[in-house]
Amino acid sequence: MTGTSKKEQTHERILRSAARAIRQEGYQGVSVADIMKDAGLTHGGFYAHFPSREALLAEALEAAAAESMHSLQEAIRKAPASEGLEALLDTYLSDAHAKHPERGCSLAALGSETRRQSGEVRSVTTGQVRRMLELLEGQLPPGTAAQRQEQALAALSTMVGALLISRAVNDSKLAQSFRTAAKLAVSNKRR
Repeated sequence: MTGTSKKEQTHERILRSAARAIRQEGYQGVSVADIMKDAGLTHGGFYAHFPSREALLAEALEAAAAESMHSLQEAIRKAPASEGLEALLDTYLSDAHAKHPERGCSLAALGSETRRQSGEVRSVTTGQVRRMLELLEGQLPPGTAAQRQEQALAALSTMVGALLISRAVNDSKLAQSFRTAAKLAVSNKRR
């Protein structure tokens, strides 16, 4: 991190900690004190970096969304040209993603809680949804703009829903079945 100040490095450390914590515990499940402790800092230093808890949540959510998007873009980049959608689905609906919400998509980890958050947090989520839709549209088969948008909306809904349900049930076979069915539905393939 050449050229990055100590304050900027500390700020990034707090964001990484907060992004992980909110995806793992939910918005209300962590406190500023918990986040600062996890980042190896004292609670008193918080306001040197963020004007409020809401500002931290919004910025941490943005960091989480960027991390998730990067992971999906990398999966697509590494895949053969015609297999970008399958690579995206394999990554998003993987066992690892299902088992580690703290490292994954904040939509699936926090979606049902987000409607009760501030406008700032909801705006970040809206931006994340739009970027995900754009990424999906770029991987879908040719069609009109309206068709691709509709397919992307259905695909994102299916993916997030399958991941959310697979995390909610305590039957690993059923959980895997949801993710497999979602992958087949979105890729428009049958067994």
